[in-house]
Amino acid sequence: MNSTQDVGERAREAMLAGSPVSERRLPLAGVPTAVLEGGDGPPMVLLHGPGEFAAAWLPVLPDLVRTHRVIAPDLPGHGASGMPDGPLDADRVLGWLNELIEHTCPAPPVLLGRVVGGAVGARFAAGHPGRLDRLVLVDTLGLTPFEPAPRFGLALHRFLADPTAGTYDRFMEFCTFDLDRVRTQLGRRWEPYATYAVERAGTSSAQAAMGALIGQFGAAPIPPADLARIDVPVTLIWGRHDLATPLPTAETAAARHGWPLHVIESAGDDPPLDQPEAFLDALRTALGTPIGPRIPSEKQVAAP
Repeated sequence: MNSTQDVGERAREAMLAGSPVSERRLPLAGVPTAVLEGGDGPPMVLLHGPGEFAAAWLPVLPDLVRTHRVIAPDLPGHGASGMPDGPLDADRVLGWLNELIEHTCPAPPVLLGRVVGGAVGARFAAGHPGRLDRLVLVDTLGLTPFEPAPRFGLALHRFLADPTAGTYDRFMEFCTFDLDRVRTQLGRRWEPYATYAVERAGTSSAQAAMGALIGQFGAAPIPPADLARIDVPVTLIWGRHDLATPLPTAETAAARHGWPLHVIESAGDDPPLDQPEAFLDALRTALGTPIGPRIPSEKQVAAP
């Protein structure tokens, strides 16, 4: 292990320390996959966004594991998951998700997918009837061509071209509505979270995986006829200030398909990170079942 990898591993350990999930590795469709799991109850699969990792769900995990068996994988080539020997194409990714569900879910799960994770989930639901219980799409790709706001695209390009703490902060300022608030909410986890994101973004495998997933699932919209084949309830949760896939995209999809839409105020393209309490409220409504009571943040716990 070289020094850069060592920094990344230490950051990952610090980021996950004390979290309500355990980690295991599974070989899925030829992809060595890191999976975070925790809780009891009906299964719930969480798919993160491009260039991220399963720990992106950390702000809401303590609540979700109180009422669900949560399965949160690192997408292929992301986080601690490896790349397959062959191409990372759509068939491989959908087969990977199918095997993940087979190995970890005793019943059809609720699937939450954010950004490219949502596009993967939607494509899977359209082509695999009966495999899911519900689908929740969070600021998802796949509903319109991926054409982010120019300032968002420039910040993303600069971060990927030169992953540093500075370019990451600048990029996250466009992903979140209030980055300072996000830092405060994550508390001691923010530093290792950001360090791990920068370390992973600097690897050729992560950049290749990100490009492949966006190219396969986000560059072009999923045909409306395919979306119409989804046989489970679908809910949209969207940050009002999403600069990657603006809110009108969600409003159009909601009107066309009859999908309920929950708009999260003061949030960018990552409501679970930006506004975890509001996101959980929307999810409770979407599922029609309880999500564990809100657990105080580290800042609240420390307060007198």
